[in-house]
Amino acid sequence: MGRRKKIVQECERLMDEPENIRNIAIAAHVDHGKTTLSDNLLAGAGMISQDTAGEQLAMDTKEDEQERGITIDAANVSMTHEYEDTNHLINLIDTPGHVDFGGDVTRAMRAVDGALVVVDAVEGAMPQTETVLRQALREGVKPTLFINKVDRLISELQEGPQEMQERLLSVIADVNELIRGMAENMDDIPEDWTVSVEDGTVGFGSALYKWGVSMPSMQRTGMDFGDIMELEQNDKRDELHERTPLSDVVLDMVCEHFPNPVDAQPRRVPRIWRGDPESSLADTMRLVDEDGEVVFMVTDISMDPHAGEIATGRVFSGTLEKGQELYVSGTAGKNRIQSVGLFMGSEREEVEHVPAGNIASVTGLRDAIAGSTVSSVEMTPFESIEHISEPVITKSVEAQSMDDLPKLIETLQQVAKEDPTIQIEINEDTGEHLISGQGELHLEVITQRIRDNQGIPVITGEPIVVYREQPQEASREVEGQSPNRHNKFYLTVEPMAQEIVDAIQLGEVSMDMPELERREALQEAGMDKDTSQNVEDIHRTNILIDDTKGIQHLNETMELVLEGLQEALDDGPLAAEPVQGSLFRLHDAKLHEDTIHRGPAQVIPAVRDAVHRALIDGEVRLLEPIQDVRIDVPSEHMGAASGEVQGRRGRVDDMYQEGDLMVVEGIAPVEEMIGFSSDIRSATEGRASWNTENAGFRVLVDNLQREKIMEIRERKGMKLELPSSIDYI
Repeated sequence: MGRRKKIVQECERLMDEPENIRNIAIAAHVDHGKTTLSDNLLAGAGMISQDTAGEQLAMDTKEDEQERGITIDAANVSMTHEYEDTNHLINLIDTPGHVDFGGDVTRAMRAVDGALVVVDAVEGAMPQTETVLRQALREGVKPTLFINKVDRLISELQEGPQEMQERLLSVIADVNELIRGMAENMDDIPEDWTVSVEDGTVGFGSALYKWGVSMPSMQRTGMDFGDIMELEQNDKRDELHERTPLSDVVLDMVCEHFPNPVDAQPRRVPRIWRGDPESSLADTMRLVDEDGEVVFMVTDISMDPHAGEIATGRVFSGTLEKGQELYVSGTAGKNRIQSVGLFMGSEREEVEHVPAGNIASVTGLRDAIAGSTVSSVEMTPFESIEHISEPVITKSVEAQSMDDLPKLIETLQQVAKEDPTIQIEINEDTGEHLISGQGELHLEVITQRIRDNQGIPVITGEPIVVYREQPQEASREVEGQSPNRHNKFYLTVEPMAQEIVDAIQLGEVSMDMPELERREALQEAGMDKDTSQNVEDIHRTNILIDDTKGIQHLNETMELVLEGLQEALDDGPLAAEPVQGSLFRLHDAKLHEDTIHRGPAQVIPAVRDAVHRALIDGEVRLLEPIQDVRIDVPSEHMGAASGEVQGRRGRVDDMYQEGDLMVVEGIAPVEEMIGFSSDIRSATEGRASWNTENAGFRVLVDNLQREKIMEIRERKGMKLELPSSIDYI
């Protein structure tokens, strides 16, 4: 009997023992090492070879995931692990880290009871770390922490025991601060969910080199950080892996500290279900009763070329079996289950039945979408899964050939079914299909999959409606400091003359030009001679001037300075919208003489910090995209037409007669123009014709600044509190 078959049989045996089941998700910021860690766990459970673990990326099952080196779809796997002489069934979901695919993380959290949050030891808690923690806690999912890439602190950053300990404790403190802030309003959490080394809810290690430690494992193996540093420094990583394998440390932590379904469901069901708490259905869900009515929450829909549509989710009550006829919330009639199974990474293994407390995959639920409640009796469905970030970017998608149109419509409907964070809309005026997603990568992946997997050649339009940020006055000199405090940068910013911005936008000035030519073009646009001689970089419509004199090591660090600058300009301080029309001056810098102490992890955050501080000191404001509007309309409807523009925060600049029609000209914000076509038709009884044209950006009026910033920040899942230094909005 093959090893895989044995694992499946053992999983089947353990499915009926909810006390020994752990449903967990691995979540983290992008590139913090979740999928590499998942490989280790699979190898520890005997599902893949130890030799290829960490490189195989077994949970990145799609070709484009392997190509791009990121997780795009959440992947499920069931495995077994023996802890304290008892075998446990662990249903694991490896979730994406990239913010564009955050919807997968939110949906995965509905299916699990514990979240293993992975944080890079060098980068520390990042924005997406905060987001995944919030997603977990909103669903009542208990977190533990694994600090990955500890090997980099030893080998790359050459940190001593004291420095290393301080850094690790600071990561733990940051994560705990996030947990405390999010958990304070959660009355249903019985105990303190902050993580600690002493409790064993924090693990450390290197997923790449397959070793890990926690306080319980150190006590068991007798190893301490001194031994680890010695073995790591002497390149004895194989010995380190043998003495304290990562998979044992993490899976022990999972079995010990994550709740089983029997403990978790009584607490989680009231949080996600608004039905009658006194009903027998509520009892069977609280008791994880495998003999009760079937209640199954679909958290993911995927397509299998052989089996068709597969619905994956959590069984809260009853037992799923082939041939059952079940209700799907929000649809009429019943769906018949064709097969039930467990996921083993990319493979799906069919089983006879899946009882309450497990994560199952089912075929035959043709009406289900991600978020559906499937049950044997009609019931109040579970709360809809609230995604933290809304679609923020829209693209148009058109089939190159009209023959492909029906197939494209069908594919887009399937895409929306599989991923509720994608919104599909058909623009009646242009006949194009608008697809809105979490970000450019999200839409790029979706459109690439339509092309590659479905074989439909499509033309995609440009993303629309993005705000900008710009300082309104010159700032004072501000300082940006690196995390290790050894590097400092001193910057100022001032708004740039519109003529120079226009010259950059029209391509009359760029870094690709010979220096002399660029200097002349800038002077022609109004820049003074001295400033034009020191241009170091042009990013979007922003310029960096190097006003420093003879600073050691600045030349070799400049590339990182530019990277930090560009990163900060792509995400402004108000609402992480792109910054435009700003002139930055680098006045001074203090750099550590050792290259290792002025690497990317130090310089980039320092420059980013300085850029944002300068922008805030220069009273940065949100700019909105605007359009020129022209409406041709009979004179009796002129008032209604101009009212439509003014009612959209627009401005009417001119009205005049042309032939037998009146022409209304003005400007209006792009965002407010959404839905304009149907409104102007009804206001003018269909007798108006109009056209719009982009007219750049303008400063959003003061009384809307805070509201719009908050709206965008909320939409992006950012903190709603602005830095206290932004007191002018």
